[in-house]
Amino acid sequence: MIEVNLKPGDARKRRRRRSLSFPSVGGLPTGDRWVVGAGVLVAVALLGIGWLFLGVAGQAEELEVRIQTAEADSARLAEVIQRAERLQARGDSIARRVDVIQQIDGSRYVWPHIMNEVAQALPDFTWLTRIQQVSGGDRVAFSVDGRAGTYFALTSFMEAMEASQFIRGTRLIASEQVSVTLGGGAERLVYAFTLEAEYQEPPLEMVDTEPLFAGSVAPPSQEED
Repeated sequence: MIEVNLKPGDARKRRRRRSLSFPSVGGLPTGDRWVVGAGVLVAVALLGIGWLFLGVAGQAEELEVRIQTAEADSARLAEVIQRAERLQARGDSIARRVDVIQQIDGSRYVWPHIMNEVAQALPDFTWLTRIQQVSGGDRVAFSVDGRAGTYFALTSFMEAMEASQFIRGTRLIASEQVSVTLGGGAERLVYAFTLEAEYQEPPLEMVDTEPLFAGSVAPPSQEED
């Protein structure tokens, strides 16, 4: 049998009268159920806050460990960099000293070469009274004073000096005849002369050289003095 509700408004009113209520717990009164519900909500909230706090505390501890590790690595790298800089400074200092030594070593044989070449160029009937340096620096110039028995001997001396691989720019500065006393008291006229010339580096194939150090400069020891 079908029934039709002729007053639908009554049903809506009955539905509106329904209210929120907590389920009964052990027969507690309505007010106590509200207290229990609120306590449960507070407990859940506290548990959530505790879980979040523990998670944040764990992350903070992990970050603290990472920061300490990074600080230790930074200190170690800073020490390594300082040590490398000290070693580099020592290497640069050694390189400068080696350069100075090589420069000194390269010029210490200038005068032995000059003396040897002048002596080999000296012809017969010619002798020297003085050799001196007149300028230094990169172009070492020197003068030669002497006596020659003939003008031909003086010319031969100048040509022989100019032919040397170590001497260039040989030129006659002064020449005059002077009287000299020979053995036995005899007097003779000779040519007194003054020459000037410059030292020059010979071609590499003309000189046998040895390096100051075999190979490159060895790196300094990593142990500090």
